[in-house]
Amino acid sequence: MSEGTLLDGRVRYAQPRDGFRSGIEPVLLAAAIPARAGDRVLEAGSGAGAALLCLAARVERIRGLGVEIDPALAAIATANARANGHADLHFVNADIRGLDDWGIFDHACANPPYHRAGGTPSSSAARMAAKIADAGLWVDWTVAMTRRLRPSGTLTLILPAAMLADALGAMDGAQCGSATIFPLWPRLGEAAKLLILRMVRGGRGPTRLLAGLALHEGTGFSAAAEAILRHARRLDLG
Repeated sequence: MSEGTLLDGRVRYAQPRDGFRSGIEPVLLAAAIPARAGDRVLEAGSGAGAALLCLAARVERIRGLGVEIDPALAAIATANARANGHADLHFVNADIRGLDDWGIFDHACANPPYHRAGGTPSSSAARMAAKIADAGLWVDWTVAMTRRLRPSGTLTLILPAAMLADALGAMDGAQCGSATIFPLWPRLGEAAKLLILRMVRGGRGPTRLLAGLALHEGTGFSAAAEAILRHARRLDLG
């Protein structure tokens, strides 16, 4: 186990020393969720809880449920929530596709598995479980999360740019619309490797492609990225 922090020390964060470890993706994901004080937020594949912890550090009185299929990670996430004093964050060991009835949520989010099965296997079973997607998993996850959303509730994903078509197809099948696409450029002038995708349950608006965010400049993060990753700034997708 390794002990660290997120958001420049605002969040105490423990995670496994080996296997899958959180990067900047859950921090960026949390910044993009348009939650307000008192909202309920569902996360699929919550890992050690980074996204919901970061969201709770930014928005007061968030009530969150993280669903994690790895029991060890779910236990770590629960301990992290307690260590940060967030009594309204709960983490359960379950598969989002078979989640018991935990009620209706205002927002749902995920940093879903995206590598195709059949690639070079990882030596870590936990890393493979976090990153390898079974056939149909995208659709199953999207339908499961959408089913728990109130009408006009939002679903936010962070994913590789190469998976955009799959994600849009899955969301369309779940009757989500009004897509907003927010590219995350490594640097200005470079192709985006990651993007944030937000859709609305029952949304009928047009798809919007926003200007996005350049993550790096010079030898470090850009000022805009620093504001999110260190200072808990909201990422405004409109």
